[in-house]
Amino acid sequence: MSGELPELSGDEIKRYSRHLIMPEVGVEGQRKLKAAKVLCIGAGGLGSPAAMYLAAAGVGTLGIVDFDVVDFSNLQRQLLHGTPDVGRPKLDSAKDRLNALNPNVHIETYNAALSSENAMQLFAPYDVILDGTDNFPTRYLVNDACVLSGKPNAYGSIFRFEGQASVFATKDGPCYRCLYPEPPPPGLVPSCAEGGVFGVLPGIIGVIQATETIKLILGIGEPLIGRFMIYDALRMRFRELRLRKDADCPVCGTHPTVTKLIDYEQFCGVAPHQVEAAKPMTTSIDALTATDLKAELDRGEQLVVLDVREPQEYQINKIPGSILIPLGDLPKRYVELDPNARIVSQCKSGMRSAKAQDFLRSKGFTSVRNLTGGILGWIDQVDPSQPKY
Repeated sequence: MSGELPELSGDEIKRYSRHLIMPEVGVEGQRKLKAAKVLCIGAGGLGSPAAMYLAAAGVGTLGIVDFDVVDFSNLQRQLLHGTPDVGRPKLDSAKDRLNALNPNVHIETYNAALSSENAMQLFAPYDVILDGTDNFPTRYLVNDACVLSGKPNAYGSIFRFEGQASVFATKDGPCYRCLYPEPPPPGLVPSCAEGGVFGVLPGIIGVIQATETIKLILGIGEPLIGRFMIYDALRMRFRELRLRKDADCPVCGTHPTVTKLIDYEQFCGVAPHQVEAAKPMTTSIDALTATDLKAELDRGEQLVVLDVREPQEYQINKIPGSILIPLGDLPKRYVELDPNARIVSQCKSGMRSAKAQDFLRSKGFTSVRNLTGGILGWIDQVDPSQPKY
């Protein structure tokens, strides 16, 4: 925010009257909000409540970076989007919802995946970056771009019933890498699509991110700088860890070794070429498609279809005759399987079942194939009567 602060219109004075009578905000603070520019990375679970409250609060310019479309599975938590928006680009439904909420706010949309090539350019016009990402490569990318561009990072993350929030990359505060110098090994931390997320949880964390963003713009209160907040929704408990800036941090430390944006997929061990290499090809003897599996079952071939999802997923849909051993239980229960049986491992989309395939092979199983596309592929190609999730 630079230059003279914009004046408030008569309509804005009415709209923000509850802010204006607070000494911590007042007319000058509301003018600061009107002059401010905030970039939300993602229009999903965290971006939805954060963007809505920032728009309602009168932040003058809201940028949103997203390239996804609205899916039915989003509607349980992503309140920017409604049932009629299914199939629409999230940016379109987000812009419509935010404009309806507050037409005084200017919405900038960027239909792109955030990358090392575009991050610095996208961040340049904005005062605060709000991280609503859901994967480690983009999380490290946002952090490093914030440090290198001098933009504070209003951070949040969610999984199942737990949420986390902090403010990273301020001048004297720590960054995300001070807390997590290295990402976890690929596959160790399941995604929300695999492990689920409590529908109201992103509302809590996203609103905290919006709160911290507004405090940074106004220069009031005690932002979560040097503090890492952990929220447990099941027990309704908040915990706080104290963080210190790491002098040896490769990005924000005394002698940084990361001075420009890097290949974050490679840094996190999930480079695109590696991901593709890890996916079994449908022509390989190590994998088969849903139609291939259906043909073999129809021929009466003796197969064991091993479903490695969680029990609650198995209740939603299943391949008839499959047996359930969740991936986490497989190291204890693989002895229940015949090592000479012809096994087809299966999960939701094919990723967890590929890990199960590797594990069983390491234990001497002689014939284990992975079902490409998982149960979703089975529904698409064989049995569309079953529900998706």
